[in-house]
Amino acid sequence: MKSLLLPVFVILALVHGAVPLSAHHSWPVSLSQLVTVRGTVKEFVWGNPHPMITLEVRTDDGKIEKWLVGGPAINRMEANGWTNTTVKPGDMITGTGYQFADGQKIIRLERVVLPDGTELRLYGR
Repeated sequence: MKSLLLPVFVILALVHGAVPLSAHHSWPVSLSQLVTVRGTVKEFVWGNPHPMITLEVRTDDGKIEKWLVGGPAINRMEANGWTNTTVKPGDMITGTGYQFADGQKIIRLERVVLPDGTELRLYGR
């Protein structure tokens, strides 16, 4: 019986260790069309797994919507020219990317136009 426990323990340990590795998955977005939002930065959280920008976006009828827009991991954003001060609260930016397929106001950004007109990519494309 003791000789069976070691292989079972090893298999369970391997499965347990693999679960966190598979937990990070691709964004659940619809790749059928790009979405563009223009809004005021309320918050910029520079952290992994995805730096996120909270935007207040004014709709055509004058209402304010909260959108979350974000990119890849910090090291990949830095490779595309981003820093933790690239955007700050109060900045008016335009973000273009793919919205969550379930309709949530969350976008995986492809590019951002900063207040000075500079365009930054997030995935190097």
